[in-house]
Amino acid sequence: MKKIVIKALCVFLILFSCSENFTEIAPKGSLNSDALNNEQGVNLLLVGVYSMLDGFRFGLTQDYRSSGDNWWFDVISDDAHKGATNGDQNELYLLEHFDWATNNPYIRDEWVGPFAGVNRANAVLALADDIEGVDLTQQIAEARFLRGHFNFELQRTYRNIPFLDKEDLNDPNKPNPGPIWDKIEEDFQAAIDNLSETSEEVARANRWTAKAYLGKVYLYQEKFADALAIFQDVINNGPYGLHAEYEDNFNIRGENGIEAVFSIQFLNDGGESYNGNRGGALNHPGGGPLNTCCGFYQPSQDLVNAFQTDASGMPLLDTWNQTDVSNDQGILSEEPFTVHSGPLDPRLDYTVGRRDIDFNGFGRNPGFDWVRVQSAGGPYLSAKNTYRAYEPDARSTGGAWGQDRSGINYNIIRFSDVLLMAAEAAVETGSLDIALDYVNRVRNRAKNMTYVPTVDGVDPTNYQVEPYTSFPNQEYARKAVRFERRIELGMEGHRYFDLVRWGILESTMNTYFPNEERTIPGIDLGIPVEARHNVLPIPLEAIDLSNGVLEQNPEWQ
Repeated sequence: MKKIVIKALCVFLILFSCSENFTEIAPKGSLNSDALNNEQGVNLLLVGVYSMLDGFRFGLTQDYRSSGDNWWFDVISDDAHKGATNGDQNELYLLEHFDWATNNPYIRDEWVGPFAGVNRANAVLALADDIEGVDLTQQIAEARFLRGHFNFELQRTYRNIPFLDKEDLNDPNKPNPGPIWDKIEEDFQAAIDNLSETSEEVARANRWTAKAYLGKVYLYQEKFADALAIFQDVINNGPYGLHAEYEDNFNIRGENGIEAVFSIQFLNDGGESYNGNRGGALNHPGGGPLNTCCGFYQPSQDLVNAFQTDASGMPLLDTWNQTDVSNDQGILSEEPFTVHSGPLDPRLDYTVGRRDIDFNGFGRNPGFDWVRVQSAGGPYLSAKNTYRAYEPDARSTGGAWGQDRSGINYNIIRFSDVLLMAAEAAVETGSLDIALDYVNRVRNRAKNMTYVPTVDGVDPTNYQVEPYTSFPNQEYARKAVRFERRIELGMEGHRYFDLVRWGILESTMNTYFPNEERTIPGIDLGIPVEARHNVLPIPLEAIDLSNGVLEQNPEWQ
């Protein structure tokens, strides 16, 4: 699928030249050429829609701002810091500290990328309407699925967005009176009704992919019974399961495997290739065997603390942040350090790079020397988005900016995510036994997987994780499910959106910053997180280009 996308996209870019603004509108008549007005043309344009899953199109100033892995949304949660130096990407520094503005380029590009995807999907649908005598049911269904995905990203980020249909290709200035959940549901339902159960090419949408995504859409609207029903169909009857090894969700070996429900297909083919990921991959260590760019996207102490367990392997649901996992903040690499001896969930060291622990097969992490600026982002490295030593093909061979790209796929939805979304829906419908089963499937995988090996000369980490014996009541079950999402999916771009939809962003973040001061003095600037931070402002430039048709979200007026 990766090679097909790359080769076909080259043809697509030649055949389909377009002038893209905020909604990526093609010039009138550009879709009616003889070269495109056939099934092959539809297929090529459809490849172009898939290519927008990474969030990048030519014309964006920086691909990492609109990256489809949503890495920087973790930076505006309690999971991660911007990292690097405070002055490098100051716009993201302001976002991290909730000093948001309508002209911030991250907020702008996050709007541009998904709308480009919507527009490309509409181009496929419009072209398919003009072709007679050819069965394009599958292509139309895939285009609607992809449009549903891009609109979902816009919906949960900006809330009040315009709905653009295929008829709007040449007239994109539509009002944004409110949410478009009904349109998103319609697209995913159409995909379910018309997609095949399997696809001929790996990683294309199929009926089960669409069902899982529709369940996610229901969950975001708190349609818990509907969400649970469709999730259970996917769990019980779909083709998915859990990898035996947790790490296989973050390497080439396991990509497009049994746990991958829907993924962005990244590939490194050398040099400055835009087929590799530069979003969440901006975290590479600044020294040692990698020595690449750029030291961003550093896990927080708060996230690391969440992996603490008690002696019986159970998470500290209420007290995880009362004590800190030992860290080497301010301790030079040549100075002595003692690794944390308390019990920890073993998923920690596949999520976070810690001092004196093996880092992705590259050997002992020396700490200070591998962190760009500890005083700005803390002592930790991100592990999930960094290639493994045993997979050199995941790493580009270009210069400094090329080498920081990663060829590791990003899972937009993976099966453990489905299990935990289903568990959440089960809790809210009172089905605690079902929720317990789904959570314990995830925890048992963590228990039985291969743990990160101990480095010679370093005391072994005390890994402890066990399944729950029961969920005694709904409040406890809700807390357990939400906590499990954090430690299972940490540093995967979900946390900010979870905090928002659970209605706890403000309370969580206003507690988080003072606590994080224990590790990074000065990280708390005293800027309060407010209700308005539950939604991004509509970019000012988008409103200006719409000639005032778009209206700003009320919180940001």
